[in-house]
Amino acid sequence: MIRVLLADDQSLVRASFAMLVDSAPDMEVVGQAANGKEAVELARSARADVVVMDVRMPELDGIGATRLIAADEDLAGVKVLVLTTYDTDEHIVEALRAGASGFVVKDIRPAELLAAIRTVAAGEALLSPGPTSRLIARALALPDPPAAGGPEGLSDRERQVLALVARGLNNTEIAEALGLSPLTAKTHVSRIMGKLAVRDRAQLVIVAYESGLVVPGAAPAPGGPLD
Repeated sequence: MIRVLLADDQSLVRASFAMLVDSAPDMEVVGQAANGKEAVELARSARADVVVMDVRMPELDGIGATRLIAADEDLAGVKVLVLTTYDTDEHIVEALRAGASGFVVKDIRPAELLAAIRTVAAGEALLSPGPTSRLIARALALPDPPAAGGPEGLSDRERQVLALVARGLNNTEIAEALGLSPLTAKTHVSRIMGKLAVRDRAQLVIVAYESGLVVPGAAPAPGGPLD
């Protein structure tokens, strides 16, 4: 069972999501929080696998709560899926930097929300390439430096894999694009995460864009990693 914690200051939203999550045979709601402070406390006490986290909440917002969860070694297995009203919300970049594994908009279809929770619980990042490019473009102008190191120490192949991760490809698609086996592609991704000291694919995307390895909105150059 995937243990889900819901954090949103709107009780109606929490109730709706709780009914949806509890209707899934492989999920259960283990807590509901009305602000970020409660979310962090419940993440510790309820041992949730996934926190569905609203960005805008009182006392402590979703970004601050995500940062505290990501920094807590005892909560290393807890994944955060951020809720936003619009997929161009600049706060999503901050949430990804803070350690969120992905984001969804609040008007997401029920089946898509359940699929998103499963994706994040499985350790994958949930990032839509289009909105992600727009968000990272804004992030490039922010003063805060990236939390992880850049890709300078990666091999050419690892840089190719990182670029494809940043464009939203999963391991199977990366394998097909580069003529690798899915297992080899997965190994490359894991090794890159270790070298860059990041916790998931969402932060790999941040590194790829902030380092200039991938340019927001630009197509891969001829002869590049998609060829």
